[in-house]
Amino acid sequence: MPKYPDVKVNLVGEDGNAFFILGRVSKALRRAGYEDAAKTYMDEARSGDYAHLLCTTADYVCVK
Repeated sequence: MPKYPDVKVNLVGEDGNAFFILGRVSKALRRAGYEDAAKTYMDEARSGDYAHLLCTTADYVCVK
């Protein structure tokens, strides 16, 4: 279960570029009112490789 299950991000069929994913997820968190979580997500997601980015994304939001 993600930390913010009310935030849903559609990544299926989209660009798999790491910067695209970071932007899409942080924007969705900010729009949902989780400004601090967006910053924390960005810091945590960028602290590893691409696989870490994907795992962190799934830990924070509901990925469709």
